[in-house]
Amino acid sequence: QVQLVESGGGLVQAGGSLRLSCATSGRSDSRYPMGWFRQAPGKEREFVAAISWGGASTYYAESVKGRFTISRDNAKDTVSLQMNSLKPEDTAVYYCAASTDYLGNYHTVGHEYRYWGQGTQVTVSS
Repeated sequence: QVQLVESGGGLVQAGGSLRLSCATSGRSDSRYPMGWFRQAPGKEREFVAAISWGGASTYYAESVKGRFTISRDNAKDTVSLQMNSLKPEDTAVYYCAASTDYLGNYHTVGHEYRYWGQGTQVTVSS
């Protein structure tokens, strides 16, 4: 059974940085697209960033472009999200997601991901 566990969330002041990590277990091959999504209170879940199976291709939501960086380590089967210049509007629960599209490119829609983590809270104070 594939499991994803996020870590690294917390409380940070506006302008600060956080690095989220997602560790995947239960699969024999890590070469699947991965993504990050977030959901703020009272809002729909939204796409944040995605990365292709090998890391060569990435894609970001306009709201985070230039501030967030997604990366992966296939040897460790982990994916990370470096978040800089954080804003109060970045406050949300952040979710890591894994696609089953073997050797696939990045995906930006939630239903293209099969496995999800439990989420980690990120709170940015003004």
